[in-house]
Amino acid sequence: MPKKKPLVVVTRRLPEIIETRMCELFDTRLNETDKPLTHEELAEAIRTAEVLVPTITDRIDSSLISQAGEQMKLIANFGNGVDNIDVASALGRSITVTNTPGVLTEDTADMTMALILAVARRLVEGARVIPEGVWPGWSPTWMLGHRITGKRLGIVGMGRIGQALARRAKAFGLSIHYHNRRRVPVEIEEQLEATYWESLDQMLARVDIVSIHCPHTPATYHLLSARRLKYLRPHSILVNTARGEIVDENALVRMLEANEMAGAGLDVFEHEPAVSPKLLKLAQAGKVTLLPHMGSATNEGRTDMGEKVIINIKTFMDGHRPPDRVLPSML
Repeated sequence: MPKKKPLVVVTRRLPEIIETRMCELFDTRLNETDKPLTHEELAEAIRTAEVLVPTITDRIDSSLISQAGEQMKLIANFGNGVDNIDVASALGRSITVTNTPGVLTEDTADMTMALILAVARRLVEGARVIPEGVWPGWSPTWMLGHRITGKRLGIVGMGRIGQALARRAKAFGLSIHYHNRRRVPVEIEEQLEATYWESLDQMLARVDIVSIHCPHTPATYHLLSARRLKYLRPHSILVNTARGEIVDENALVRMLEANEMAGAGLDVFEHEPAVSPKLLKLAQAGKVTLLPHMGSATNEGRTDMGEKVIINIKTFMDGHRPPDRVLPSML
């Protein structure tokens, strides 16, 4: 008698090739509308499914996990971060949590580099001029941005994405500086010609561009607080493609409004999908470049993420430890 397929509930639309494969392997319930599931719908899923495949838009907190049925054994997150999941509560209910690390590295680093260039060279402002019909013609002093070659880049979080950004930035002639929970191996520092700063405060005071690449955890909430942002100099640029909660957004807005820093490029927001009206006003004034959380949005990346989810589910259901298991001690 063939083995019964596990019931897998997927909370959002995934690439078609991934959904097709999941339906072949598992008893899969898809979200045909792609609308985020309500709390009640998530609760129903976690009560009935053996595997839940959520995304960063799904808040899988302790109250939700407490409703899990006895058959719920795996939360296979479609995403690199797991700040949307109470991993400790899941472990307490003997529910394994996995994620999809590594496959988004190059895409996110590409977008980060693009944001650095966009802010420094005022690309979004320039792109609006011709369609709006307000280009007065070339002028030696019009739409001037800033050269990035020779500037100091401060990377907050020197993991996979931070190192990938460093490789790109080095090719653009930027001087690489970084702050990390742990210093990276010497061979990596030498390869990237990177300078380690044990003190984040001291690094912020000495760099021209800051790029954030650490995960969102309780320890990194508002890591760039109002106090720390004050270390930035008036010509500084801040770029965030990690998580919005890492930056005190209100303090950032106040500094931009007061011209205490030159600009910012944000792909993530503290209360997304809501975006502060003050940030929108600053974007209209050319002080910030805002993107709708698209740092990892490539066809290749989304497919690779889905393949990792499938591997994690298949490995777990075959009785083995999934390759991308997440434990509270790792956060």
